[in-house]
Amino acid sequence: MTPTEEALSSRIQSLEKELKVALEEKEKAFQYRWANGKALFEKAVLGKHKDLKHWLPSYLLHGRFLAYATAPIIYSGIVPFMLLDVFLTVYQGICFPVYGVPKARRADYIVFDRGGLKYLNLLERLNCIYCSYGNGLLAYGTEIAARTEQHWCPIKHAHRLRAPHSRYQHFLDYGDAQRYNQQVETVRNDFVDLKTLTKSPDSRQG
Repeated sequence: MTPTEEALSSRIQSLEKELKVALEEKEKAFQYRWANGKALFEKAVLGKHKDLKHWLPSYLLHGRFLAYATAPIIYSGIVPFMLLDVFLTVYQGICFPVYGVPKARRADYIVFDRGGLKYLNLLERLNCIYCSYGNGLLAYGTEIAARTEQHWCPIKHAHRLRAPHSRYQHFLDYGDAQRYNQQVETVRNDFVDLKTLTKSPDSRQG
């Protein structure tokens, strides 16, 4: 990376530390703690959560007709999601070892922790589980594609991306032919940060 990119990377790491502190403050504010990778609420808090739950019959009674009409279309996505899930796991399981690319850890992206919240009714829990799976799976797929791209084409776009993936900052600048010629092999195999991350996982992850 260039000095400017290194400085930006350092700032990102600093902001991530600030975010971690902010999240820890939220944990104290909402009175939950971590045990074996799970967020556990105090008994008094759980009681308050149950009191705030919208009970299922009332929730269904006040639901919108269009929500019921579109629900089958939304939930039909489970079929392509599951097929994609299998493909991604097989894809990186077979291909990544060949090129020395570290595998993405599925559990880092697909997390089912919101379904246990006591202030959600059964349908709300189901919705949360489905959304967790769909969005987590797509994030998992994006990470696998990002690592693939780093090995096969580690060049930034000329256009500014709205949401660049996690490996984009490692890529070579668009139009920098000399640096590409000199460093492409180094960049396409530079996954040191991922290997370090694998050795030191966040203690709050299950």
